[in-house]
Amino acid sequence: MLTDYHLHLRTDEVGKAEDAFTAENVDRYLAAAEEQGIAELGVSEHVYRFKEALVLWDHPYWRDQAVDDLGAYCEFVRTTPLRLGVEADFIRGAEDRAASLLEEHDFDYIVGSVHYLGGKGAVDDQRYDVWDSFPDADSLWREYFEWQAELVRSGLFDIVSHPDLIKIWGDARPAPDRDPRFHYEPFVEALAESDVAVEISTAGLRKPVAEIYPSAALAEMCKEAGVQFALSSDAHTPDQVGYGYEKATEFLRGLGVERICVFDHRRRSLEPIGGTGVDPEELVDREGAG
Repeated sequence: MLTDYHLHLRTDEVGKAEDAFTAENVDRYLAAAEEQGIAELGVSEHVYRFKEALVLWDHPYWRDQAVDDLGAYCEFVRTTPLRLGVEADFIRGAEDRAASLLEEHDFDYIVGSVHYLGGKGAVDDQRYDVWDSFPDADSLWREYFEWQAELVRSGLFDIVSHPDLIKIWGDARPAPDRDPRFHYEPFVEALAESDVAVEISTAGLRKPVAEIYPSAALAEMCKEAGVQFALSSDAHTPDQVGYGYEKATEFLRGLGVERICVFDHRRRSLEPIGGTGVDPEELVDREGAG
């Protein structure tokens, strides 16, 4: 089968929940999944979209974005065929508050991400550019992957998303002088001691770096460490659902990966990787499940 667990019904603009969380909008995503042969679709809205998330971190961007109700979002998704997830930023020092917030809801899976290195700035938003806080690429990469290791060890998450997001700008930012595998090691060590899956994300193909997250070298280290993989596009619009999946499935098979993770009420199982011939009626059959 194919999955796409990391997608957003909300566009990047603030907008209104009532425009995004509708049956009509869900149908657009389901139709796109059907075209791509994706058998299981899940939504993972950014936690900072929700007012409740301000207990985790008080940041100007979060204050602007936090307009929705997390409970209402969960209730809506459970009326659809979609799996219910959330993309929650790892905030150093807020682990207990995050656990309390996330445990209040019956998610199928929780996606963890590192977009900010605390007050030092954002990895992927030039308005809060983290690069201004570091003297060189090596010091930034080292700290970024230390945060990723802490994310994994926190026990809060089922999937770590776009695990090497730090490379998003491609050649527009300097590469580390050291072999990147040196910086990957703390992260991979944490993964080897956990049950957290690594996301194979095609979002990087749409970014300046123009390659899948994670890099081949990082993915190979994860595979050698016994890590399992989830598959997602990080779509923010229906036309991005399943984006670049031909490359993603080729990437996985090149690693020798034959099965990907599926989730149900935070229970993980593995299913064989499918192709575009997956029966799209499976999406409809899941309506009302759980």
